[in-house]
Amino acid sequence: MKIKVGYQGNHGTFSEIAAMRFFAGKDYEACGYPNFKVILTDVENGVLDYAVLPVENTTTGVIARCYDLFRHYDVHAVGEIDIPIHEDLIVLPGTKLEEIQEVYSHPEALSQCTEFFAAHPGIKSVPFQDTARSVEYVRECGDRTKAALGSWRAREYYGLESLISKVQDSDLNMTRFLIVTAKEELDPKADKISMMLVLKHRPGALYNILGILAKKGINIMKLESRPIPGRIFEYMFYIDFSGNIRNREIKEVLKELELRCEETKLLGCYPAADPEKFSENQS
Repeated sequence: MKIKVGYQGNHGTFSEIAAMRFFAGKDYEACGYPNFKVILTDVENGVLDYAVLPVENTTTGVIARCYDLFRHYDVHAVGEIDIPIHEDLIVLPGTKLEEIQEVYSHPEALSQCTEFFAAHPGIKSVPFQDTARSVEYVRECGDRTKAALGSWRAREYYGLESLISKVQDSDLNMTRFLIVTAKEELDPKADKISMMLVLKHRPGALYNILGILAKKGINIMKLESRPIPGRIFEYMFYIDFSGNIRNREIKEVLKELELRCEETKLLGCYPAADPEKFSENQS
């Protein structure tokens, strides 16, 4: 029986590429979805076995609209993968740069290519549904004044061409994706923990929480604050740190965090991704 894997967008999004690479060699069916809420609902209800969700980019930071949803769904992160994000300027075959007036793409992709638009002030950036849908839209229009920012897979799938490769501002542009499921799974090689914390509203609360990890010599990989909906200027924290929840010391840390915080939620424990795993020619 095939594994059902959900991702956001159409054929050719970087989320689909992440799914292809993480589940390579397994019998799976990839299912594109219009938004993150529907994906997470189907994971929680067992319609999907897994979902591949973007949570962080090296250029634009945390992808908050996705991360913030984890608090409201009973899902668990069981893996992660880092995917190089190379945005190509994709056009109808034969199009020249001077013909282009508008470039369509997801707002996240447009924000990762600001230097291109600064260098070409006559070209307008147009936010669109997602990178792959933008490429499909350019093909549908058949208009050489329109172009899209998207992946090599979208270019190939929709039969267009890359006028300029790697338009993004940084050659190190990479997105981190979490693999989530409703099942209780723990890889024996898991060495990274993701949590959500709501601290008690008192002086030194964050300092004391970080001290718990410091005393145990635990490496913090990420700390991100996010507003708490419905509470004025109060914040929750997303934290990633090294460890496995079956380890005795980690169990003690988790118990102490629970006692010291107003609210905690374990988002997942999984093997940390190796950002060097995929070579340039695979990207």
